[in-house]
Amino acid sequence: MAGADGDDSLYPIAVLIDELRNEDVQLRLNSIKKLSTIALALGVERTRTELLPFLTDTIYDEDEVLLALAEQLGNFTMLVGGPEYVHCLLPPLESLATVEETVVRDKAVESLRKISQEHSPVDLEVHFEPLTLVMPTLRQAAEDKSWRVRYMVADKFSELQKAVGPEITKNDLVPAFQNLLKDCEAEVRAAAANKVKEFCENLPEDSRETIIMTHILPCVKELVSDTNQHVKSALASVIMGLSTILGKDNTVEHLLPLFLAQLKDECPEVRLNIISNLDCVNEVIGIRQLSQSLLPAIVELAEDAKWRVRLAIIEYMPLLAGQLGVEFFDEKLNTLCMAWLIDHVYAIREAATCNLMKLVEKFGAEWAQNTIVPKVLGMANDPNYLHRMTTLFCINSLSEACGQEITTKQMLPVVLKMSNDQVANVRFNVAKSLQKIGPVLDSSALQTEVKPVLEKLATDTDMDVKYFAQEAISVLALA
Repeated sequence: MAGADGDDSLYPIAVLIDELRNEDVQLRLNSIKKLSTIALALGVERTRTELLPFLTDTIYDEDEVLLALAEQLGNFTMLVGGPEYVHCLLPPLESLATVEETVVRDKAVESLRKISQEHSPVDLEVHFEPLTLVMPTLRQAAEDKSWRVRYMVADKFSELQKAVGPEITKNDLVPAFQNLLKDCEAEVRAAAANKVKEFCENLPEDSRETIIMTHILPCVKELVSDTNQHVKSALASVIMGLSTILGKDNTVEHLLPLFLAQLKDECPEVRLNIISNLDCVNEVIGIRQLSQSLLPAIVELAEDAKWRVRLAIIEYMPLLAGQLGVEFFDEKLNTLCMAWLIDHVYAIREAATCNLMKLVEKFGAEWAQNTIVPKVLGMANDPNYLHRMTTLFCINSLSEACGQEITTKQMLPVVLKMSNDQVANVRFNVAKSLQKIGPVLDSSALQTEVKPVLEKLATDTDMDVKYFAQEAISVLALA
């Protein structure tokens, strides 16, 4: 019925206009979903000259209709005549990329990315890059009254930077990024702080250091003492990466004081993020410089009067040990780890015991045998019974990691000797320790050495000692 010319050829677009003006949202949505069919009926030239201008002029509708339109246009390359004409899709997609609803904007950007890959390099420069003309929109978004809009700008800043290239980055994005780092909303500052390393990495090489030192670092210094812990934590997770960008001299002079301040921050996450990334600073300034600057701060925290601060540092110790290596650890931090075992707070002694086990898992049984075990066993003769009990707790933790030989030859004799301790608390912990290390020992040691001692403890005058000795006999099947 439809002819190749005359009024019939206007039919598809007339119907579309009619449907898009209909009050029924579902009808409007259905017509958008049929766009590719309408474009096929119109042909490539009329799609370019009539359909796309019409769509560009009428972009105001419900979010779900706009979302469907943004998605459809991403698949329109062949319907407008192929890569040669793909630039015709830019105006409607550019409009969609500036609407209020995030989901629609994201879909429009996704479609823009998709069609950008179908542009030739020349067309990209001629048609796509003038979208840097979107800078007024971007500047406006970076200063939008709604913090959520500013947050999205901060969150996508690295992608924006890569898209606009070095010149626009230097002239427009650097001031915009500074403003985001100083934003009045903590969420925006945190999102921008998270991008500091990436933004600095992607700056043009010839002016990178100058831009960072002049424009970015002053903002970073302010963020180190931000009132919001999420902002400080976001910064601490990336700030160490600046050392590889700025080099040794700048790191020592400008960054180390910031790292020191963050190491002493009251927020545990900030401290952890700094300690977790020490290795990249170590690569730039070397272990000697690191030990002269940051290590004293860690030791200071390890001996802090507040036990919770000491506890936090203990928990970071295996991580620190892994980054600094065994020689450095033995020289600088081993004494500290042993001192925690006799701390007056039980939670610290308990954490220190667990710490030793993790260190042995990291450095191996031979290291434990030479470095840790002799010191732990030496505490068995300490006049303070709490310290003697710590020996038992350490043996419980270390036996499995150290293996059968060290446990049988070095640890077991000390545990058996402590079964004669005058303090009942020590004796019943001997029973518990024998139960714990029993599975590591061979059957001969269990029968000839462990069994007689547990049988003796099972007849102890103290009820708790008896109970735990009998339990150990039962669990180890020595009855």
